[in-house]
Formats: sequence, C-alpha cells, structure tokens
Amino acid sequence: MTPTITGFRASPDRGRGLARDMRVRWAFEEVGQAYDVRLLSFAEMKEPAHLALQPFGQIPTYEEGDLTLFDSSAIVLHIAERHVGLLPDDANARARAITWMFAAVSTMEPTIVEREAAFFLERDEAWYEQRLTAVVGRIRNRLDQLSRHLGDAEWLDGGFSAGDLLMVSVLLRLGSSGILADYPNLAAYVARGEARPAYARAFAAQLAVFNASGAA
Repeated sequence: MTPTITGFRASPDRGRGLARDMRVRWAFEEVGQAYDVRLLSFAEMKEPAHLALQPFGQIPTYEEGDLTLFDSSAIVLHIAERHVGLLPDDANARARAITWMFAAVSTMEPTIVEREAAFFLERDEAWYEQRLTAVVGRIRNRLDQLSRHLGDAEWLDGGFSAGDLLMVSVLLRLGSSGILADYPNLAAYVARGEARPAYARAFAAQLAVFNASGAA
C-alpha cells in the first residue's frame, strides 16, 4: 500500500522547501519509497476530518493502512526504521543517528523558529530589536556548538543519516538570515544536503505544488 501524506495546497514558504512535509518527501526519496500527497487548504486543516488525524491542525500527516502518524520528525523516523538508507545497521551508530534526529528538532530548531515568530508577530513592537538580538545570540551559541562538533567532517556521525536529513532541514530555515555565512563548515554541510539527488527530487515535487497553486 502506498503511504499518503498531507501538505499545503498553497505553502506559506513560497516554494522554498521549508514546509515540514518537505522533510517527509525527502525521506521517501532517500529510501526509494513511492508516496501520495493529499493537499489541504488552511481551512481544511482545521476541519474535523483533518483534526482526527492531526490534533493540532498542522501538516504533514502520514496514512498507510490502519496506521496514522503526525509530526514530521516522527514520520521520518518511521520511514527510516522501515526502509534501508537512513539509519546505519550497527546498533550503536543507529542510536547515535536517532539522537541527532532528536537534537535537530528539540535543541536546534526551537530557537530558529522563535526568530521567525518574532519577525512575523512582533517586529512592530518597540522592544523587537532587543528581543531579536537576544534570540540571534542563542542561535549563534547553538551554531557555535554544532560547528565545533562537525569540524571538517562530511556528516554528523559517519555516513548520511536521518539525523543529517533533519539537521539540514532545520538549518535551511536560516537561509534568509545570512547567519550561516559566518559558519563556513555548516554552510557547506547544508549545501551537501541540498546537492543530494533525493533532496532535489523532493524539492522539485514541493515546488511544483506551489507553482500549481498560482500563489507565486
């Protein structure tokens, strides 16, 4: 049975590949698994049918037979555990790759998303610049730590894994900020992720949806 995921009918990321269904698409492409996509409007995401699948009214969801999942990182982990290509065979290396998956979404991503939220929701406030400085400082602290760990390695822990897939996806959210330019090894790391054929296929699929929506 071909899995079905949900995605934005008209993505707010304007085709930049930042919507979280992109992570799931990329995972499918890495393991060579076909998938279907059901596109939703913002209104449909808040309707009972979708809320029964995703209690918080977000995307993506994953449906395969009688299994329904939500949260992009949980879906990527499920894909990685069921198909060869995103987790190492060695038990210890596999555990470390999963650790990096959690680190990407629980250690790196929250402050990066906080910066985005501040820009969209608080930039008209008198204290915005002060808050932005503090948030960017926290982002740089995490990037300093990640940069030291990565060093001149190609990937976070040996070969490419689901940990790298999620970490690159998270770091891509800094693209418009210019912050990554101060971390050449991290910028190169992200570029290596974007250069993977599976990423290119996933990006093209999501961009096609955006272009078809007429939102460009």
